[in-house]
Amino acid sequence: MKLDFLNPPNWSASNAVPITDDLLDDDSNVSSLDAAKFFSLPSFEIPAVSNVLDLFTDLPVEFLKYQTSEAAENRIKIQHGTTTLAFKFKYGIIVAVDSRATGGSYIASQTVKKIIEINPYLLGTMAGGAADCSFWERELGRQCRLYELRNKERISVAAASKLLSNMVYSYKGMGLSMGTMVTGWDKTGPNLFYVDSDGQRVKGDLFSVGSGSTYAYGILDSVYDFNMSVEDAIDLGRRAIYHATHRDAYSGGLVSVYHVQEDGWKFISRTDVTELHDQYNAQPKPSLL
Repeated sequence: MKLDFLNPPNWSASNAVPITDDLLDDDSNVSSLDAAKFFSLPSFEIPAVSNVLDLFTDLPVEFLKYQTSEAAENRIKIQHGTTTLAFKFKYGIIVAVDSRATGGSYIASQTVKKIIEINPYLLGTMAGGAADCSFWERELGRQCRLYELRNKERISVAAASKLLSNMVYSYKGMGLSMGTMVTGWDKTGPNLFYVDSDGQRVKGDLFSVGSGSTYAYGILDSVYDFNMSVEDAIDLGRRAIYHATHRDAYSGGLVSVYHVQEDGWKFISRTDVTELHDQYNAQPKPSLL
């Protein structure tokens, strides 16, 4: 195994001018000083990444692609689970998520904030790797702000989702794990997009993402109506996430609900699933046909 990359870098400061008190005290020296050389930074050689498996060149990209592929002997496979959903209806968009973070069967946290507030008019959801989703959606927020400063108008939901898609596509096959929804209100009205770590980008009216999404879809498909009231839509989103947490071991914690409107998103509630279980369990069950 090559360990050359552990050696200290070879500094080459031949172009830099040494700074001394005599040099700075003498006005004639300062006036004739070559500023480019005086303020130049020393250059150094970038250490090469070790070719650990003798399978690649010194490119860390190829090394990472191999370690996340099925051909690797000790494959890096991230275990994750969550339930997120969003759907359009007559009065905007409802976004609902759980708050449990897991690593396989280990519950790492029950209070993860899985709805990222990109700006006052845009929301993003987290499903997959928490670090990947959090980093790239916050980077998306920075890019959206730069767009506003350059163009003197808010970025559209379609453009924001395309920015995210393009950014993660350049890292395709390198181990990113993301299944996000980007939603908001722009000049064309409410919009909802699904974006994943492969760069796939899909526009739709209803999405659920995560290990508990099949359970959430069961509730959504049975009750969803585009013309429902705001109260009914909020209850549907909350109820769908609750049922997913009840059946999916990798979802749980708190159910957070947001409502996207023309004047921006609005936080609705954050409720413990235990409270929802008591609430829904007390309600009469529909009779079987």
